[in-house]
Amino acid sequence: MKRKIGFLILMTISFLNTRAQCAMCRAVLESGEDQSAAEAINDGIMFLMVVPYILVATIGYIVYRTYNKSKKRRNIDEVV
Repeated sequence: MKRKIGFLILMTISFLNTRAQCAMCRAVLESGEDQSAAEAINDGIMFLMVVPYILVATIGYIVYRTYNKSKKRRNIDEVV
């Protein structure tokens, strides 16, 4: 369990330094002098990328919870 938590923390930290821009966006934004626009675009891309991960994690949690509930019910029914 500790290994899984450590891996999750490591993956979360590694996402902090990633660059989410495609090659075309990066070339256009790096050619300009204003780097704040490049940072804003990168932050926007990262924000948009997080939403699908949250949705998938939520659905996965619901499936996991439902599976464990039905498994507990089966175990209780077998005992009775």
